[in-house]
Amino acid sequence: MENIFANFDLVLRAFLLTIELGVVAAVVSLVVGTLLAAARVGPIPVLAKAGALYVTLVRNTPLLIVFIFVFVAMPKLDIQLSFFTKGCLALSVYTSAFVCEAIRSGVNSVSLGQAEAARAVGLTFAQSMSQVVLPQAFRASVPPLASVIIALMKNTSVAAAFGLAEATSRMRFFTNRYADDRILIFLTFAVGYIIIVEVLSAGALGLERRWRVSR
Repeated sequence: MENIFANFDLVLRAFLLTIELGVVAAVVSLVVGTLLAAARVGPIPVLAKAGALYVTLVRNTPLLIVFIFVFVAMPKLDIQLSFFTKGCLALSVYTSAFVCEAIRSGVNSVSLGQAEAARAVGLTFAQSMSQVVLPQAFRASVPPLASVIIALMKNTSVAAAFGLAEATSRMRFFTNRYADDRILIFLTFAVGYIIIVEVLSAGALGLERRWRVSR
């Protein structure tokens, strides 16, 4: 453990980058996923089919392929972005499809009469979705959304293969440099990931309980 403690600042910076990747990608994914879900349940057939096509393509594509496209194909198209932005983009593109399905399941759990009542009092589709349906859908979607965000935090490890010094990349650096301490290094970084996941799980559980009591 001496080697870990001597370089603990590197460990902290690596997990900080992992959290930054996860948070930025989570925010973007929630926004894009919500728009996709609204398009899929909306009254415009073209948007509904486009949303369904996006979800189908992305959910059936390995995350590594998405990273390869963003990091390799986009520069060939003369699209230049920083490594951090590319990592966030790849994670957001992939995770948005899963967020969309989680929110769509929440929308489907809302009684049809809620939307019909909103339209009956003169609300447009956008107004009824934003003011009536989506608030209830988000409450119902907390458990699946929590699972998606947790998976996103673990998926940040793929960025290690593309030059981002996040937690998994730093773990590989330590294991190559201090081969005799591999088990302790693995355990140290595993505990770091467990702490992040447990914090997310506790936050989601607290939010779910709060909304349940409120309801």
